[in-house]
Amino acid sequence: MPGRALRWAPRGRGEQGCVVTTTSEARYDGIADWYDGYNEEAARSHGAELLRLLGPGAGPCLDLGCGTGHYFDVIRASGRVPVGLDRSADQLRVARGRAERLVLGDAAALPFAGGVFPTVVAMWVSTDVDDVGQVLREVARVLRPGGLLVSYGVHPCFNGPCIENRPDGGRMVHPTYRRAGWHEASPWWSEGGVRRRIGMRHVPLAELLTAFPAAGLTIAEVVEPRDEPLPYALAVRAYRPG
Repeated sequence: MPGRALRWAPRGRGEQGCVVTTTSEARYDGIADWYDGYNEEAARSHGAELLRLLGPGAGPCLDLGCGTGHYFDVIRASGRVPVGLDRSADQLRVARGRAERLVLGDAAALPFAGGVFPTVVAMWVSTDVDDVGQVLREVARVLRPGGLLVSYGVHPCFNGPCIENRPDGGRMVHPTYRRAGWHEASPWWSEGGVRRRIGMRHVPLAELLTAFPAAGLTIAEVVEPRDEPLPYALAVRAYRPG
């Protein structure tokens, strides 16, 4: 990886051992230790599907919105080297125990030169960023021609502020489905969950899928991972043409 494209602060230099590109407070600051335990089992349950979507590869893989680094081992298992980026210094404080290469930065303004990553992974990002279209444009910019993006996150139709879980395992979709944007609260979110603490951005399905080609990415596969009768997640494999 050319030194001009990615510059890493050596471990031990600075509190986080990473390049600092923003100082504004992140939504996930202050809850990293709680979140690391809260998310561990869920991350493990999605690891096999992420590995299948990645397929074998090599070189650096940008883990966009890496949080505490729960997916670094899956990226390594595919043959790639994880490079974690997150807005939250608190999350990266935990992640630095799992990877060497960490960057504190904004997904909508990535601190990398163009065309430096053969692979980008974006796990559960679409509901936390302010503008998913801008994030995808940045992903397209830093991907090499022919590079792969695996985007894996909330299924807009079955998971979100408009969804009420029923005791029989069904889900009720309320008319707020078309209310795109940030939701601070929802009466149907479970107590003690991350959404009660953070909120989330709802991106309707059509808006989400349209954002990929609008960013210059070619969709190769759309997947509803795992075998739940009603999927919680939606995954997209997309490529930068070339």
